[in-house]
Amino acid sequence: MDNDILIPEMGALLQQGRDVRFTPSGFSMRPFIEGERDTVVLRKCATFRVGDIVLAQIPNLQSPITNPQYVLHRIIAINDKLITLQGDGNLQGTEQCTTNDIYGTVVQIYKPNGQTKCLTRGRIWFYLKPIRRILLKIYRKLLKLQNNTL
Repeated sequence: MDNDILIPEMGALLQQGRDVRFTPSGFSMRPFIEGERDTVVLRKCATFRVGDIVLAQIPNLQSPITNPQYVLHRIIAINDKLITLQGDGNLQGTEQCTTNDIYGTVVQIYKPNGQTKCLTRGRIWFYLKPIRRILLKIYRKLLKLQNNTL
């Protein structure tokens, strides 16, 4: 289903106080969320903290009025109502939104076998930024090896 339809529907459910579970499609949150494999549970939250993983609408720089973009990224800075986001698997580049652009906060991450993953604030990962490229390369190689043995 197209994100332009799915995410507003998810937003409506979150506004009603319901949790929403879905499988993200991208790989920008590696290694903590593996797109198209792990599922996440979102909850509407009134407050946000650095380290929260959120689903947010950000402006589409090519078509800002008609086609918003949606990201599931970690909050790396908060300045009043302005939120700066970055995917854990992204080595550079950030997005900005306001608190009103956030649909929900990830409260649980599930592996395909149903086990839950540890939900962290990513503080250590944040400080490992200088060597993330190497760590992500090792992670991708391990994933490839794992997939080849299945």
